[in-house]
Amino acid sequence: MKSFEYGDREVGTYEVFASVANMVIGFGLLTLPRIIVQKTHSVDGWVSILIGGVGAIFFSWIVAKLISRFPKQNLYEIGGAVIGKPLALLITLMFAVYMLAFVAYETRGVASISRLYLFDRTPVEIVSLVFLLVLIYGVSGPSVTLFRLNTLFLPIVIMLIFVLLLMNISHFDFHNLMPFFVTDWRELVITSKESTFSFLGFEILLFYNSILNKPKKAVKASTLGMLIPLILYLLVFLITLGMFGAEVTASTLYPTEELAKQVEVPGGFFERFESIFFSVWILTLFNSAAMAFDVSLSAIEAVFSKAKRMALAIGVGPILYLAMMQPQNINEIQLFGDWISYAGIGMGMIVPTLLLLLSMLRGVKGRA
Repeated sequence: MKSFEYGDREVGTYEVFASVANMVIGFGLLTLPRIIVQKTHSVDGWVSILIGGVGAIFFSWIVAKLISRFPKQNLYEIGGAVIGKPLALLITLMFAVYMLAFVAYETRGVASISRLYLFDRTPVEIVSLVFLLVLIYGVSGPSVTLFRLNTLFLPIVIMLIFVLLLMNISHFDFHNLMPFFVTDWRELVITSKESTFSFLGFEILLFYNSILNKPKKAVKASTLGMLIPLILYLLVFLITLGMFGAEVTASTLYPTEELAKQVEVPGGFFERFESIFFSVWILTLFNSAAMAFDVSLSAIEAVFSKAKRMALAIGVGPILYLAMMQPQNINEIQLFGDWISYAGIGMGMIVPTLLLLLSMLRGVKGRA
């Protein structure tokens, strides 16, 4: 007899799809057009986004194959079975630190943009503190609730982005996209590294495997979930360049937010669409940061089984706050994000690939 899907502490394939998509769609959508254009100097950057997205989809498939090979087991348990507990403990703690750093970066990013577009008189320190307190409250409950929040927020976020793009389509100038294919292919491949940074986030499945009711179907769900940000990134990149051109996009701090400022609603019903856009966008940023926070706590709990979740969340709160306040300007924030992205490539791509290969070579499997 099939149990009621929302009456237990497990999640299905749609929740996996929505959570992977929502985790990846985040801060990167606001800055990716500028970063790519600065490297490629033309619309050819869409090739770099496509390469980075396809590469990220491949590694999300690797992660999904790994967890489907070890049903109901997290990274610590999988690592213990494949490479031994000492190494598994080290990797798990490194993963926890990486996710905590991700939370600090997302929170500081939210505070910086909020001060720029919403709360121009509120100090960044206050906005960061308030957002952090909300995150601590968000992770105090079971992980399942965060998954189900994604199923609620993802349609809203996708609809908002499409409304934003459609309302700017009348200002789109095809001539701003020309000339085509003027960037050297080697430069496009190198720039794809920058787009890969914006596709990180699928590695959360390494610690959510224990609550999946159909781990074998995680492969398809996570792959489809990764297609959503790839399509949105490509559309936003092309529309932004068609609106502003390569030079203006390259010199604009948050090009996607500037798209929202160009929206004019007939009748003057909404006078500041960018405020509405960013207010809704905070939903995605909150979900990304909350799930990263939740995963980091799950990693610590996997190693220290007697740790209390609420005590952990409150305990790491001050450390997170100090970390997010270290960058002094936008350049330092971007550098902070780059280092976290490099760590994400190691934790989300290299480690799962090695674990999957070793488990296949040694014939190690989890219990179905």
